[in-house]
Amino acid sequence: MREKHKATLTGIFSDPVSGTIPWTDIEKMMAAFGAEISEGRGSRVRVFLNGVRAVFHRPHPERETDKGAVKSVRRFLMAAEITPGKED
Repeated sequence: MREKHKATLTGIFSDPVSGTIPWTDIEKMMAAFGAEISEGRGSRVRVFLNGVRAVFHRPHPERETDKGAVKSVRRFLMAAEITPGKED
């Protein structure tokens, strides 16, 4: 895993919750973990990782993910057993 992906993962799990993580960085990080990512309708993105499924909405028109979406991604990653320090 690249350092950029590790930094994104650390940002997702940081407190206070960050509202400045670009959505593309989150998608690339999930793909690096082996997630299956597919397009849904509109801005929906379906993600399947370690037996866990989720649907997220890409932010638009801005590129940064808001705090609520970052919390949702954090919950999804925890359910998929991906946390900082456990990523390898």
